[in-house]
Amino acid sequence: MAGIDPTAPEVDDAQPAGETLGSPTSLPFRLDDSYARAVPALSLAWSAAPVPAPRLLTLDEGLADELSLDPAWLRSPDGVALLSGQVPEGVTTVAQAYAGHQFGGYSPRLGDGRALLLGELVDGSGARRDLHLKGSGRTPFARGGDGKAAVGPMLREHVVSAAMHGLGIPTTRALAVVATGETVLRETPLPGAILARVAASHLRVGTFQYAAATGDPALLRSLADYAIARHHPEAAEADEPYLELFRRVTLAQAELVARWSLVGFVHGVMNTDNMTISGETIDYGPCAFLDAYDPATVYSSIDTGGRYAFGNQPAAAQWNLARLGETLILLIAEGTKDTEGADGADGADAAVEAATGVLHEFAERYDRVFVDGMAAKLGLAGLDAAATRDVVRPLVTDLLALLQTHGVDWTSFFRALAAGTAGGHFLDAMAFDAWSARRDALLPDDRAAVAARMDAVNPVYVPRNHRVEEALARATAGDLGPFERLLDAVASPYAERPGLEDLRGPAPAGAPRHITYCGT
Repeated sequence: MAGIDPTAPEVDDAQPAGETLGSPTSLPFRLDDSYARAVPALSLAWSAAPVPAPRLLTLDEGLADELSLDPAWLRSPDGVALLSGQVPEGVTTVAQAYAGHQFGGYSPRLGDGRALLLGELVDGSGARRDLHLKGSGRTPFARGGDGKAAVGPMLREHVVSAAMHGLGIPTTRALAVVATGETVLRETPLPGAILARVAASHLRVGTFQYAAATGDPALLRSLADYAIARHHPEAAEADEPYLELFRRVTLAQAELVARWSLVGFVHGVMNTDNMTISGETIDYGPCAFLDAYDPATVYSSIDTGGRYAFGNQPAAAQWNLARLGETLILLIAEGTKDTEGADGADGADAAVEAATGVLHEFAERYDRVFVDGMAAKLGLAGLDAAATRDVVRPLVTDLLALLQTHGVDWTSFFRALAAGTAGGHFLDAMAFDAWSARRDALLPDDRAAVAARMDAVNPVYVPRNHRVEEALARATAGDLGPFERLLDAVASPYAERPGLEDLRGPAPAGAPRHITYCGT
């Protein structure tokens, strides 16, 4: 297809044998392919590899209900076959093309190397959602990989994405994980698995980079128009719709990363191919949650320079958005020409100036969402909004310094603050008491109501890194009990429940530094 070069190095572009043994003969719902039809140059029809012995490991029945899918059917042999990529005749699955900056270095051809878009569903609210597989076999974008995935990393994406959803943070979500009955070779042999995940779409900054790199303005325009129609329809009514698309993506990402910061989430691999146009969190590879607060925290084994450290995430997101802006300059220039009468170099200069202005809005939106969020976490959300920011911002700055100096656990601190026991988390009680007195002076008299409001926004349970690793190790060995227990806790993170005390706290003192891996 135009725009895709299937002869790139390290690619075996032979289509896998179209074996469909065990495929359902029909589906009780419709899988649409609006993306493949709207921009056919940005995907390739491809089939999942046959799966020898698919077995359902976990299914999010609540998500199935949202999608108007019958959980009982998904658990049936036909449903499990679909969730492992075996589709009826007439359903075309595709691998999507995209490029991306990975740790700052540009890769012109990435794409779904081990993933497939099964199609699009319209959920109960009328929203269009992608149904997408990860670990379903090699595609022409595989770049030498085997295209498979292991049980542990796929269950990690399930539990962490469920936690993010429970925390109210926009995210792709795992519908199911299916064991394949195969063994995949990484450092050691591991049981194979496929993840079925759901997203508003899988359009990425890297998708726009790929389209722009083809040099075909019509392709780029078609992609932008599709993104506007699917994710930001209000932009179509703006005087400069492509500039407004850029603004809406920028502000959505600013809010997303601010909300990551509020819960101590470290993405670990914020490449441009891992930033969505919809504003959802995507790709839970080397991700983790903070224990002790430190903005320099890095968990990812591959982030040796700390590019995506916890405190660097806002800057990394803004850098990625600058790359998106670069892809849209031609389209923005057309709108600028229409509104200002500029042409040629003047039009391009005006477009760059306009896009730069939008990019500067990122920091303002991030700061507003983060400070307002911290006000809520501290029990100060009832103050006048503008006054809250002026008063809370220095209070937050000083608190963060205290937490870092004393190595205080991020999640536990805020629940302890609501309970009145936070002083015990600090080696220097006097330093905390001085800060606490400043906060106390701002609180209303009804402290019980304040504590209740704080507990509604400060989670008890997050996917503690050591507990995640324990659960994944047990699941890999065949025992899903610890995983299911952890999943149940983090899916409802704000309500403290008896019997889950061991899931609340950080790793014990003296535990080795936690390291996460991308799982590819």
